[in-house]
Amino acid sequence: MLSDQQSGSGKPPDINDNLVKKPAEIDGMRRAGGFNGRLLDFIRPYVQAGTTTGRLDDLVRQYTLDHGHTPACLGYHGFPKSCCISINNVVCHGIPSGHEYLRDGDIVNVDLTTIVDGYYGDSSETFMLGEVAPQARDLVEVTACALLRGVAAVKPGRPLYAVADAIEPWVRSRGCSVVHQYTGHGIGRMFHEHFTVYHHRDSDEQPILMKPGMTFTIEPMINRGDWKVVTDKKDKWTVRTADGSLSAQFEHTVLVTESGVEVLTLTPSQKQAGAILMVPGMELNSDV
Repeated sequence: MLSDQQSGSGKPPDINDNLVKKPAEIDGMRRAGGFNGRLLDFIRPYVQAGTTTGRLDDLVRQYTLDHGHTPACLGYHGFPKSCCISINNVVCHGIPSGHEYLRDGDIVNVDLTTIVDGYYGDSSETFMLGEVAPQARDLVEVTACALLRGVAAVKPGRPLYAVADAIEPWVRSRGCSVVHQYTGHGIGRMFHEHFTVYHHRDSDEQPILMKPGMTFTIEPMINRGDWKVVTDKKDKWTVRTADGSLSAQFEHTVLVTESGVEVLTLTPSQKQAGAILMVPGMELNSDV
């Protein structure tokens, strides 16, 4: 993650002009986000107990290439696969494997990023396989609602930390925690543009104002236990909860508009339902 942080007080600074997208760039982001949403709906029926995460990765890569686009994760700083798949206590950056099978009771995050004509789309969902434990189901609901609350907080003229204000206190009230080490980020022609979108309040956060034309991800990673995480010493990628508790994540790429927010990575099924996010069997509440 790239961040642009400084301490200080006073009037929040303006975003640099190169981080506010021009109309042609916004069209590019809409194309990238639209494809990423279609990719997520494509892989959805394959996320089932009995399949391997490696098989899901193969499907993601082939679908992306067949449509003339590029899997952004593949080779990114040496990452070996086309997407990240994180199971149960894996917070993020899970490396798909042909030896890793999904099982009933798992919660599984599938994180997809695609380059379309030079622009990046980025989104993820956590799936519940079969009968999951009540605490796992509650965590998925809390995480989904955290994303919805973050999206609802996006309005021009508001400080960017309004996203964190909408997410962290509510998550803590539900007995869960927000991962600090991984955040949302600006996105465009780069995977990670030079500002950070926190989901927790950080005392060093630069008080950036949201402006029409900004595009960034909101992707809260929520733990059932403590917020601390550890990175696998062998593969240098897989991030797990430090206390072994469950973790979940949902993510969308958004655009700040003149009146509010546009979600760029909606899936076809979400568009058809008129919803920003859907989790089977849950009624999600995004009140801020």
